[in-house]
Amino acid sequence: MSCEEMRQLRLVLLIFCMVTMSEALTEVADVDWRESLGLGKETVTKLHFYFHDILSGDKPTAVRVAQAATTSSSWTLFGAVMMADDPLTEGPDLNSKVVGRAQGLYGSSGQEEMGLLMVMDYSFTEPPYNGSSISILGRNRVLNTVRELPVLGGTGMFRFGRGVAIARTYRADFSNGDAIVEYNVTVVH
Repeated sequence: MSCEEMRQLRLVLLIFCMVTMSEALTEVADVDWRESLGLGKETVTKLHFYFHDILSGDKPTAVRVAQAATTSSSWTLFGAVMMADDPLTEGPDLNSKVVGRAQGLYGSSGQEEMGLLMVMDYSFTEPPYNGSSISILGRNRVLNTVRELPVLGGTGMFRFGRGVAIARTYRADFSNGDAIVEYNVTVVH
């Protein structure tokens, strides 16, 4: 067989393989992945709760675990990293019914503008969401009246979840850093 015939044969084999692979991928794409995992149809769940970030007092729910050498001279506290285990409640009063915990970390990520990079797991403890959680990762421009944060996943009832969390500061004490934030979350799962 000549070199030219070998090249033509390789080209025919390559095209055959590409067509075969394309057909196989199309078959995989046609499979309903939710059904194959034993999941039902997607639903939309709307959640409403209050997030209590307490930096003051004897039992703070968020503590600074790291900071840059220049953090204390920055008006935005750029470089400060906080670890949090914040209660989530039905109402804005800390004594209202606890429906879960927000656990994770956030750090001051803006040099010119106050903004936090949040990496948090919101775990719920009340039915029907008991044992389920949503994960939020995004920039929180805390001085804006309304902030939009992405829901990137979930567990339990919210498995394969995605959506958006709308955060509004209900109350903030800039002298001690304590804040109560109202959350309206829409999760597709």
